[in-house]
Amino acid sequence: MNIMELAIKRARETMSQNLGGPFGAAVIDRDGTILSITSNSVLGDHDPTAHAEVNAIREACKVKGSHDLTGCVIYATIIWANIKTVYYGCTPADAEEIGFRDDFIYNFIQDGLQDKTILEIEEKNRQDCLVLFKEYQEQSKEIY
Repeated sequence: MNIMELAIKRARETMSQNLGGPFGAAVIDRDGTILSITSNSVLGDHDPTAHAEVNAIREACKVKGSHDLTGCVIYATIIWANIKTVYYGCTPADAEEIGFRDDFIYNFIQDGLQDKTILEIEEKNRQDCLVLFKEYQEQSKEIY
């Protein structure tokens, strides 16, 4: 079973328990070690931040004992947060001025997601993920 299939399997488990939607994610360390395989738990946790990707990142950080996941890879059935409006106080330049290194992600987005030396985004196992989505739809589960 490949990594995406493991994330789909985990999503299916919690989806059937009505804990969240058809969303799964996994974080893999640079050496290929699986750090986390999680799913969406928004409904069960009553937490709008409990998306599969966020849960996977949180768990991977716990496993590594670090907030830094440099070199890790994330697999997710979908990248989704359902937020339309964001208000913020400081700019990326403000963060950079005091030493944070987030400018690379802003540059990546501004440049149309093309610079693969910054971030690689690749579709994987779409058909398998669509099956999971169809199962959720057919069960008339909550859309949030």
